[in-house]
Order: sequence, then structure tokens, then C-alpha cells
Amino acid sequence: MRKYILLAAGIVIVLAALIFWYPGNDQTEKAELLKETAGPSAEIVETVAEPSVNPVEEKAALADLVAKYKGLQLIDAHNHGASFYKYKGMLNTWKEDAVHQVVLFGNSSEPAAIDTDETAWNAYQQYPELIIPYFSGFDLHDKGSLEVVKNNLEKGYFGLGEVAGASTASPSMSKVAWKANDPMDGYLPQIYDLIAAYKAPILMHVDPPNGMPVAKLEEALAKHPGTIIIFAHINAYNTPEEVDRLLGKYPNLYADFFAGFSVYNPDSGKHPELYIPVMKKYPNRFMLSTDSGYGIGGEEQAIDAMYRMIDLLGDSAVARKIAHDNLAAIIEAQPATVTQMKALRKLEQQTGKSYDKAKLSKAEAGTILAEAAKGE
Repeated sequence: MRKYILLAAGIVIVLAALIFWYPGNDQTEKAELLKETAGPSAEIVETVAEPSVNPVEEKAALADLVAKYKGLQLIDAHNHGASFYKYKGMLNTWKEDAVHQVVLFGNSSEPAAIDTDETAWNAYQQYPELIIPYFSGFDLHDKGSLEVVKNNLEKGYFGLGEVAGASTASPSMSKVAWKANDPMDGYLPQIYDLIAAYKAPILMHVDPPNGMPVAKLEEALAKHPGTIIIFAHINAYNTPEEVDRLLGKYPNLYADFFAGFSVYNPDSGKHPELYIPVMKKYPNRFMLSTDSGYGIGGEEQAIDAMYRMIDLLGDSAVARKIAHDNLAAIIEAQPATVTQMKALRKLEQQTGKSYDKAKLSKAEAGTILAEAAKGE
């Protein structure tokens, strides 16, 4: 009897493999066929994701795009790779795909972010030319958050994020312990003023991208015009018309464009070209990101999507701004901090070298200090 059971199980596995391989069925039909094949007692644990294009073809297409646009020095403006040290597994991919720099952080707006903030910092110390560290390990309902923000910016972090400014729809962000009820909640107004003094941006998650959360975001933008607020994955579950409206009204708002969502996520409708007019209308305030491949086929597919957006732009000057220059300008505009200057003076005493500290940016000072630390 046992051998018949094993034989039947084997037939089910073979038939299931054939069903999923057969290209004529969409995923819903395949799931139904699998249920019929397996019988009424079988449990389908999860819905199978919509297949992407042939992986070999996709890889070849990406290689062609990288060869064409590698001179743009692409920056990934939103990456969670500090969680579980995922960034280490991406180092070769970033090099191969000509990702010039990565805005790195980990968890968002919860106690676990304190550790991933430190991971992002350590990654920056090891790879100062590649990593741009952000942080979000602070409770914005606690006055002590102001000290955390100040100390981290003084240390050399370049921005805050990803910060949960509002979330009721996201499966992950809606559950984080330190999320804001809205972008004017808690100590966020004071944080906006503090980071403006450092010329540092805040990468803010706001969902849903309409109604009260966006109304409060607009209040924050209007009341803190000197603060750079980057709307995280602004295109996710949003419309080009709404993005156009917001960017047209608030010059301190920047758009983090999660290309993978518009190119590959079925929920987007897969019409990334609809965003090209608004990107060209505001070429100085868009930046591209992977969001670590959230909701699609992985981070490299998200990199592929960034290059596809660049290709759709069809304008080398605009493409360079969106791929690199806009975020680079925000980072390069940040002056060296008092804490960095103190460390540089100590380094000068130790090495006998001298630096033109009056002209150093935070990025330049950070690279000098990181390289010096590696040589110790």
C-alpha cells in the first residue's frame, strides 16, 4: 500500500511541475489546476507570484543597459540592506551592475533599527566611497529623539530614514513601534528644524499616499520650508498627477521613485512610462531606488528597473540628474560637523598631515576619517 501512496505522490509532483512550467497558463489558472491535481485534501499555502521575464534574457538585457548607462554613476536612494547584513551579499552585484553608491539603512522606526543603524555605519566605515548611511532608530514620541538625531548627524550620518511618518496599509510599516500617526506627530516638527540646520534630508514613508497622511505631510512641508523631505517610493499606489501636484506646490519635497514597483509589480499596472512627463517636469527632484526589491523578484530586478526608467527618459542630461546628481547634491551640500572637525584635528596631530578643514564637506571629512580608521 505504501508504494502506491508514494507513486501517487510522485505523479502529483510531476504533474504540478508540468503545470507550473507550461507557459500557456497564468498564475491563477495554474493554482486552480494544481488544486485539482492534488485533490481536495491538499493545502495551497501561498499564491505563486507572477513570473518575470526569462531570467537569462533579463540578465542579458540588464547587462546591455549597464554598458549603456554605467557612466551615469547610478545611486540607489533607498536600501534596507543593513538588516541581517544583506548588503554584504550585494557587493559584487552592485559592482557588476555599476551601482555607484547606496543609501543604506535597515529596520525602520522601531527598536531593532538601533542595531541596523550601527550596521549601516560600520558598512560606511568599511566602504566610505560606496555606502551613504541613514538611520531611523529613534522614538519620535520621546524628547530624547532630538539628542539621538543630533548625535548621529554630528557623527557623520547623512540622513534620516526610512522613517514611518504614517502607515495603516503597509503590512510591515503599519506595525512598527515608533511610527508616527502623521508627519506632524510627536517631535517631528522639532526634528525637521534640527535636520535643516545640518542640511540633512529625511526619507519618509507615508501611506496611504492620500487623505489625512498627505494633508499632514503638506503641513510639514509648508511649515518647514528649509527641510528636505523625500517622499519614499512616491510612485507606489499613487498617480503621476498627484506627484505632479505635490512637487509643483512644495519646492522642498523630493521624490524617491521605486522603479521596481512601476516596472514589475502587477499592482502598478506596469506603465512606468506614465511617470516620464512628470520626471522631466521636475528633473532636479527625482531620485531612483530599489527599496531592496520589495514586492518584486529581488533587488537585482529592482536595479534592472532603475536602468529601464533611465532608458525610458531618453534624455542624457535629465537621466544623469535623476540617476545620480540630485541625491549627490544633497549629500555634498552637507558641511563637516563639529564632531568631525574635532576628529580631524586629532588625526592631524597623530599623522602630521593637514587638511583644509574650512572647505571640507561632511562626505569628504567622513571619507578621510574612515580611511584613517582602516589604516590603524
